[in-house]
Amino acid sequence: MTRLSNPAMPREWLAGETAVIGLARSGRAAAQLLARTGAEVYASDSGSSPELEATAAGLRRDGVVVTLGGHDLDRIAKAALVVASPGVPPTAPPFVAARAAGVPVISEVELALRFLPSLTYISITGTNGKTTTTALIGHLLTALGRRAVTAGNIGTPLAELALSSTPPDWVALEVSSFQLHDTPSIAPRVGVLTNLSANHLDRYNSVEEYFGDKALMFKNASVASDWVVNEDDADVQAMVRGVPGLHCCFSVRDRSHAYYDRERGELIVLGHPVVRRDELTLLGDHNVANALAASLAVMLADRTHRTEAAADRIGSALRSFRALTHRIETVGDFAGVTWINDSKSTNVASTLVAMRGMTKPTVLLLGGKHKGEPYTDLIPELGRTGRAVIAYGEAAPLIEADLAGAIPLTRLGSSFQEVVDTARRLARQGDVVLLSPACSSYDMFDNYEQRGAIFKQLAAAAKS
Repeated sequence: MTRLSNPAMPREWLAGETAVIGLARSGRAAAQLLARTGAEVYASDSGSSPELEATAAGLRRDGVVVTLGGHDLDRIAKAALVVASPGVPPTAPPFVAARAAGVPVISEVELALRFLPSLTYISITGTNGKTTTTALIGHLLTALGRRAVTAGNIGTPLAELALSSTPPDWVALEVSSFQLHDTPSIAPRVGVLTNLSANHLDRYNSVEEYFGDKALMFKNASVASDWVVNEDDADVQAMVRGVPGLHCCFSVRDRSHAYYDRERGELIVLGHPVVRRDELTLLGDHNVANALAASLAVMLADRTHRTEAAADRIGSALRSFRALTHRIETVGDFAGVTWINDSKSTNVASTLVAMRGMTKPTVLLLGGKHKGEPYTDLIPELGRTGRAVIAYGEAAPLIEADLAGAIPLTRLGSSFQEVVDTARRLARQGDVVLLSPACSSYDMFDNYEQRGAIFKQLAAAAKS
């Protein structure tokens, strides 16, 4: 095992055992990273599965003490440091025990940043669009010749990069509200706030509390900071008011630092026409906003990114970028019906964005694990283009109550095969079947990726 050098961490964090809570990908990487410094590490997860057993076996080979199916709360309360995985809520017993004992709790992102002191990173947060914007930023940086990757909430834990013998020079770092909650040292080269709306109300007591975690991206702002923010979002503008640093805005409505010139059909960034709208393959104004935000962030990150030649390379990269899997992804046209996978839309605002991009009669698949939001905000768009709604999963009764009488609605249970079969029966030639659930997936699936993958498999069965 290669031994890593000690990171830039407070002495008291290294004075005893570190507890890592949650052993999905980020927790596993955090535990490995700590173990390879020679630290004493205890890791635990409330779950138990073949995948977790394999993870535990690997960590034990690195000298980590692992508990599955629960947590040793007494041991956690005696730790010098606790590292939180984003999927474990702050109200979980291990964190309650740690905080009651005065043990500091940090995120996996915070831990990794301590191991990567020379890293240049652009951080991206917001309610919707952050994953596409992160992917775009990584794509643009690479096109400009930077040794860059995407990491964080987009899928690759930052700690995995810290484990590498040759970590990248630049990172497009997606950070969720959960990660920001415990990342006190975040100080990006450029910070991007895509938009704000109610979300995760199953985990937060209020919208204000959720917004409060988002605002932590600006905690270490200084006059030297650069921020990219949405001019069209009043909540974003309110959040950044008074934040030190340079504020550069993007807009799909008005002229700004980066904006969509509808008359000319061009995306303009810092005075450069970077790409024509009809050359951008992404659907919807929300993706125009994502492209503007990404281009602006990359140009601000380094002065060499603002030349005419760099703008041309950014334009070429935007033309080559394709929609991410599970984000308004066209699966195919089967029996005259277009099937679209938007499984990543796990809140009402995101589903609303997807619905606004629909131009054909749409059968909307809506449901999963409820996140605390009403579904009534969907009614105007459903009135414009909705053919029918299929409500399924744990949230089905709430969806039915909110949308009753607004659109033909079929309420089903937790058989996804039945959901897709019903959609196929209801859709007419020329229609769209849109999976955009406005809910998390955890009542029926391991994650939104699994939900989307199964949807694509079942949709393709319509070819027969």
